[in-house]
Amino acid sequence: MSAHGFTSAFAPELDAYLVFKDAMGFYGASRIWYLKRFDAYCTAHDRTVFDRETVEGWVTVQLASSGRYRSWMSYIRDVGRWLQAHKNSDAYVLSDQWRAPFVPAHPYLLTTQEIERFFAAAAHLEAQSPWRWQAVAFFTLMHSCGLRTGETLLLPTDRVDLDAGHIDVLWSKGNRSRRLPLTPQVVEVLAVCDQAARKRFGASRQRFFCSATGNQVTTASVGKMFNRIWDRAGLPRPLGGQQPRPYDFRHHFAYANIERWMRQGTDVTAMLPYLARYMGHAGIESTYYYIHTSPDFMDAYADITGQRQSLLPEVGFE
Repeated sequence: MSAHGFTSAFAPELDAYLVFKDAMGFYGASRIWYLKRFDAYCTAHDRTVFDRETVEGWVTVQLASSGRYRSWMSYIRDVGRWLQAHKNSDAYVLSDQWRAPFVPAHPYLLTTQEIERFFAAAAHLEAQSPWRWQAVAFFTLMHSCGLRTGETLLLPTDRVDLDAGHIDVLWSKGNRSRRLPLTPQVVEVLAVCDQAARKRFGASRQRFFCSATGNQVTTASVGKMFNRIWDRAGLPRPLGGQQPRPYDFRHHFAYANIERWMRQGTDVTAMLPYLARYMGHAGIESTYYYIHTSPDFMDAYADITGQRQSLLPEVGFE
């Protein structure tokens, strides 16, 4: 019998795949939920071969109910890759043609005053849940270390070394891992959070940040708390355009560092690879995007390029 209740011909493979992902630290319920839908489709349509017709047939049906939301496609694509490597070299891997077109985000540019007021409100958050003591620490990691929302909420407790002053972000976007040093101020903030969490849940909790039941916090709860703190701080919301969101702390981390290097006269080109590595980007192209998010930087950039050569190298060979 399937450990996850799968009923199709692929039940043994799907169970084995989930055991593999669990061993790699991927525990998401969303993955299981969508694979159960795939399994039910295969059972109903008597699909026994993991080929293009089977996979794309289910994807077509699933799209009818999911609309433009397509991130779940990564689950079935990953199953195909795993099958090719472990069970079936002929397994079909969903084509990238099914990916949704990339639409670049337009971040809300946080000001220094907004950030100060936000954290002042977070420090006095009135809540019965663990957010009462962990809100400051959670958003501090996003602001001071440029972490993604998912990286922060998935952070394992045993990957936070406050004595050594670093955290390990494992198997993040693109399966990249990195170790991030922490400043003494951030260590102090995390230590206060950790002490309160240990008192509430004991020393055996798996995630550094927990829900009221001791489980992993959800993306929805992060957004809810961010909005609650933002409103409690009395910060205005734009009447139109991009609304502030947790991910804007990551944007601020990137362009704040770039602007600081510019003010110091540091060669930004030389620093971009380090920033890219720290933020978990595949290359500096992704990091360079943040240069264009800051009007202050672009103004400074225009002034500097009038006095010296461009900080970015020319394309081509000589």
